[in-house]
Amino acid sequence: MSEHTAQVSIRDGRWCLYVALMGVPVSQWPEHSFGPGAVVPPPAERSGALTDLGFVFTDGAEWEWTEYSETPDDDTSPVRLLASVQVRSLDGGAS
Repeated sequence: MSEHTAQVSIRDGRWCLYVALMGVPVSQWPEHSFGPGAVVPPPAERSGALTDLGFVFTDGAEWEWTEYSETPDDDTSPVRLLASVQVRSLDGGAS
């Protein structure tokens, strides 16, 4: 059973969820946009979007948040947030 990393980040004022599939071009990764807004989509919305994309959490998986600088090595740079969680395909096979 293949595991993948799903991530949520804000891009152009919209929160976006995507599933990173190794060996697949980024342009073909499953993706869901939550629409414009500064508010982080709640866990139930993120989980529903993953299900719509054909994925579920792996056993015991929880969202982990990371902050990073928009400009690396510049501690005055705006901070961005990135959430990650381990997922697997709903059908249990490789996606």
